[in-house]
Amino acid sequence: MWKSAFAVMLAGVALTAGVAAAPSAQVAVKVGDHVALPEIQLLDGRVLPKGHFTGKPVIIEYWASWCPYCGRQNPYIQKLWARSRSSGLEILTVSIDRVEADAVDYMRKHGYTFPAAMETEALREVIGKRKVIPSILVIKADGRVAEVIPGEMFEEDVADLIKYANSL
Repeated sequence: MWKSAFAVMLAGVALTAGVAAAPSAQVAVKVGDHVALPEIQLLDGRVLPKGHFTGKPVIIEYWASWCPYCGRQNPYIQKLWARSRSSGLEILTVSIDRVEADAVDYMRKHGYTFPAAMETEALREVIGKRKVIPSILVIKADGRVAEVIPGEMFEEDVADLIKYANSL
């Protein structure tokens, strides 16, 4: 019984109606995989060149402006961003909204200052297709995936991600 209820809950956030990955996109990354992020254009206009995250631990969160679970988790990401800025831990959030203005408006409305970008084909090629949002990917400074966390996280679990600061 609980398995079917859980499946229904996950189906509610599955991205079957969301942005589909291109046929050439790899299967979603797994713990232990090596990831080298491509150039990333942030919503605020800044560009992070390919290699920006090399040698740095990074937390990547996928979200959407219309996702209620993301809406509950993003304040925790903002707190982690504020706490991590001097720790060496990088934060990158990626919106899967179809319209960039929706993501920009969402960020402005909530006063979020964490780095945010739109999902791109280049990111899908590196990270693969997600099936659930919010979704967090933890990449250690050596470029290896340490954790893949599908679904909404509790505040204390998001805060605990600071443990990856300056880790190898």
